[in-house]
Amino acid sequence: MSEPFAETHGGGSGVADGDVHAVETCCPVVELRHYTLKPGRRDELIALFEERLITGQEHYGMRILGQFREPAQPDRFIWLRGFADMEARRQALEGFYFGPIWREHAAAANDTMLDSDNVLLLTPAHSTSGFHVDASVPTARAAPETDGGVILATVYAFDAPVDASFVAFFDADLAPVLRGAGARLLGQFVTEPSENTFPQLPVRIGEHVFVWFASFADASAYTAYRSALAESQVWRASLAPALRGRLSKPEEVLELAPTTRSLVRHS
Repeated sequence: MSEPFAETHGGGSGVADGDVHAVETCCPVVELRHYTLKPGRRDELIALFEERLITGQEHYGMRILGQFREPAQPDRFIWLRGFADMEARRQALEGFYFGPIWREHAAAANDTMLDSDNVLLLTPAHSTSGFHVDASVPTARAAPETDGGVILATVYAFDAPVDASFVAFFDADLAPVLRGAGARLLGQFVTEPSENTFPQLPVRIGEHVFVWFASFADASAYTAYRSALAESQVWRASLAPALRGRLSKPEEVLELAPTTRSLVRHS
């Protein structure tokens, strides 16, 4: 169902893994939003989103972190936005969606959509695992899409809330192997358990997930990473089986291409 309101982004450069340019950690609450669009309408929505809606949302205190095409799914649009906390989220969404900018563009945005309710509400898995962004880069800045690299978002599902033991397992065992294979880790998140403070925009409830993001310079680098992981003896013989044994269903992998104004991108 099309959301009764809509949204968009800011531009910049994603940084991670201790990069010296990481001057801002964002955000305590993050939405991962998956939209299914009418055939052939994705570029139309992205243009509207980036030209008209990013600045308006950020005016109300949101941080628009990233917008992405999913090349393998031509009618999918995926984006991220962050908030200081759940109350700030409520205030920001009320301000934007009941305000003049959304009123002006809602009909055009919603007309491109078949479904906008596939939304995960997330929080960093621990204090240092949020997105790190370069606050010196203006959010309105556009970059060539070819400079964005490949963004990987991997969703692990569980039968119960993600516990500290799994976070420790990821940090101590999985992350070093992922980095060794060529992944640049950007952030790790778990389900935000709070009640949805803006029910006009639904989120997925009753689910427990761990989501990690990584970037690669280009498609060749991503292919090399996949090959290195497949050839890793420790991954195949030990880590992958241990991981599968913890999950309630197979992992979901999103292979994404940042748009021109996406903050989250390879840098």
